[in-house]
Amino acid sequence: MLATTADIRDAAVSGSAFRRRGRLADLTFKRYCRQGWLGNMASAKMCPGRVPCYHRTMTREIVSTSSAPRAIGPYSQAVIVQGARSIYCSGQIPLDPETGELVGNGDVEKETHRVMQNLAGVLKAAGVSLDAVVKTTIYLTDLASFAAVNAVYATYFASTPPARATVQVAALPRGAQVEIDAVAVAA
Repeated sequence: MLATTADIRDAAVSGSAFRRRGRLADLTFKRYCRQGWLGNMASAKMCPGRVPCYHRTMTREIVSTSSAPRAIGPYSQAVIVQGARSIYCSGQIPLDPETGELVGNGDVEKETHRVMQNLAGVLKAAGVSLDAVVKTTIYLTDLASFAAVNAVYATYFASTPPARATVQVAALPRGAQVEIDAVAVAA
């Protein structure tokens, strides 16, 4: 059993208090992590209770560009996380950024080209290109169109394609047949 505040602090920093069962581990975790992520001793700050708390901040930068359709809901075109320089792109549907109208008239290949151009525009605004993409998710209203979408998609990721998931959905915004989101990491 830990007896003193110093013992609790040392155990919390080493992680041993978190591995113990019972009330002490819960209290220790809340006391040390209540205001932020556990960090190393160099980043310790004193909280009102004279117990070190560890703060780690993550800044987020919202990307907004006219090279892709503006957000039509409560989301950003992309988010840059400063600590890791990761870019999380919201799903893009085949909207023309200038007119806001759906592109393709039911042609899933044309829709896919517009979606990829929209993603490229968002990534460019974030300071990277499609080469930085490490993960995408493709949402299709009909998996029967997967081959056509895949053929277009492959032209944008010819050398090193990112990890990918493809799912069929009941419907997409504005009657689109395809939506693609992406995660990129800057070098």
